[in-house]
Amino acid sequence: MLLLLLQVSASCLWLGRSEVVTSFESSCPQFFFRETPPNEAIEPESPAWICQRYKNQYYFATLYDRNRRIPVYSAYIYQPGPGKRPKTWLVEPQLMGLTYPKTMEREWTLLNYFNISLEQLSKSQAILQDYKNLTGLNRGHLNPSGHHSDSSSRTATFTLTNIVPQDEKLNSGTWNNYEQQTMIRKTQGCNTTYVVVGAVPGNNYIAKGRVNKPSYLWSSACCEVDTNHRKAWAVIAENDNNKVQLLTLGELEDVLTQLYGRDRVSLFDSDCPRE
Repeated sequence: MLLLLLQVSASCLWLGRSEVVTSFESSCPQFFFRETPPNEAIEPESPAWICQRYKNQYYFATLYDRNRRIPVYSAYIYQPGPGKRPKTWLVEPQLMGLTYPKTMEREWTLLNYFNISLEQLSKSQAILQDYKNLTGLNRGHLNPSGHHSDSSSRTATFTLTNIVPQDEKLNSGTWNNYEQQTMIRKTQGCNTTYVVVGAVPGNNYIAKGRVNKPSYLWSSACCEVDTNHRKAWAVIAENDNNKVQLLTLGELEDVLTQLYGRDRVSLFDSDCPRE
């Protein structure tokens, strides 16, 4: 009876679901304009493609850098709405291996119900301990909870696979202003707005070298006004400077191409305007 109760309790706790996949195109393409993810020019050496699913529904997509333990980018559809900010932080068991459940879950649940050690978990990704006792930095969302319309979609953004060490002044200052004010103005007249927001790796780390502190944060949007008209915009910010620079999509792709120093960066399908 005790074993049965533990199993029932565990299954009740096991609400979140996300999945490490082989490609976004075959698994959760709906978060990208024309179902076209960014090209390989910004992919890390050890990538993980995550379709972020919570309560059996996909809410966004994240390309994760296993070595640096930060997301490269998160892609979602902008659908803001009122609601409370979640408090529970989640992690991704499948980053330890595809034999683990396709779930986004709390560390506590994994450690107490599924015989997974903190050491096992920490090898594949950032954990809560990595973000404790930060000085001048916050847990910065790439995909912000405020850009989602209900409790489940906001909770899904509270996974550490969607978080980077972000300068606290930037996070609460001009970056927040962009997320909460500029986006409202820019999306007026849009039927659907596709967003890809990312982080350029830097030379500094937190948590004794475990988690990279990005050098830049950037965000890009492609808005469908109607079937024949689209508009786009982008921003970039240094991660130690409370200043956000508004760019065209083409300008951001130019900057990212220089910062990564590889092939030409393309963030959206070619039908999204670059000027």
